[in-house]
Amino acid sequence: MPKMNVESFNLDHTKVSAPYVRLVGVTEGENGDKIYKYDLRIKQPNQEHMEMPALHSLEHLMAENSRNHHDRIVDIGPMGCQTGFYIAILNDDSYDNVLDVIEKTLQDVLEADEVPACNEVQCGFAASHSLEGAQKLAKELLEKRDEWTEVFQ
Repeated sequence: MPKMNVESFNLDHTKVSAPYVRLVGVTEGENGDKIYKYDLRIKQPNQEHMEMPALHSLEHLMAENSRNHHDRIVDIGPMGCQTGFYIAILNDDSYDNVLDVIEKTLQDVLEADEVPACNEVQCGFAASHSLEGAQKLAKELLEKRDEWTEVFQ
């Protein structure tokens, strides 16, 4: 296959083994700042996916709570294929820090009693949320914590 501009389009999705966390790439700015982008894969590509209300709530919970554990989170955004999230961090190349932030954030999800910004003023589709679904995803992911560093089958 020809090399594509998007890193994940060059990844052989048939050879990965979810769940995992992998460094996707590093983007360096003009002044030397670096953004480290990670692939947090939760579901096995082309075999399973997250349902939208659960994914949406997990996005809200992770985006809000991750910043309590790391002050240089740039973004946490879901993949369109509904199998995971991208996490972008500024000027921190420590893989162990990323794993720690993800673990602490997922623990926060389990302890949550509501989805942050789950209303029509703060969310573009407030009717599409599931705290229970997000907590189920977080629990499943935490139960497989020892697998996060193993990307390929």
